[in-house]
This record gives sequence, C-alpha cells and structure tokens, in this order.
Amino acid sequence: MKKGSIKKILVPLDGSKNSFRGLDKAISFARAFHATITGVFVIPIYHTALDAETWPIEKELLKHGAKIMNKAKTTAAQNGIIFYDKILYGDEEVQIVKFAQKNAYGLIVIGSRGMGSVKEIFFGSTSHYVLHKSKIPVLVVK
Repeated sequence: MKKGSIKKILVPLDGSKNSFRGLDKAISFARAFHATITGVFVIPIYHTALDAETWPIEKELLKHGAKIMNKAKTTAAQNGIIFYDKILYGDEEVQIVKFAQKNAYGLIVIGSRGMGSVKEIFFGSTSHYVLHKSKIPVLVVK
C-alpha cells in the first residue's frame, strides 16, 4: 500500500484483549499512513420507531461502551493518533461492515477471539463475518 492510501481506519472494540491488540496494530498503521482511527462499539439491541425509552440493559451497555472508548481514546492520544468513537445498534458484524463501507474506511482492523464452531476455531464469529463480507481490506489480529 502506498503511503497516504489509507486515511481512515475502523477498529471494532468490545473490551477484549484481542480487540485492544487490534487497536495497537491500527495505531501502527495510522502512524505509517498518517490516518485517523474510529473505534466502534456495537450494542446488540434493535430500536424501533415505538421505542421511546432507553432500557436499563442499554444504559449499562452504553456505560460499558463509553469506558472502552475512553480507554481506546487515551491509548491513541498517547501515540499521537486522532481517535473518533461511534456507538452503533444491531447485529455487530452487519453493522461493522455497513458502517465501514458507508463511510469509506480504507482498512478495518479487528481482533479475533477464536471461539465458536469448527470454522471459527481461528477467527471469532464477528471477525469471520467481517473478513468474508467486507469489500474493504480487513486485518484480523490474534
């Protein structure tokens, strides 16, 4: 890849060690390409037009997401990288791919958990989906 070819990097974060290893790798790429990083946390809740109130579980997930994003923002800032955060709702894997494509990210750096069925021994279900469905380059970090 040419220097400057990646301007925006998307890093899905769930608070796991692997997701933060992904952030560390994304920081290395951001330095090399002079790119910004957006951390994304997905809350697996669906809102409808009828949902007027925030559910107690949603409040807890929002607090958890904010804590993760603050830690990531601090890590990026300590390395001189501009970090943006975004909270999304719905299926994690689908929302990550849609958000990355809609907002023209140059790279997705995602941690792998290595849990789940036989095909997911090496990749977690979310990273497996993102790797195979994204039209944007994906780096899976173990």
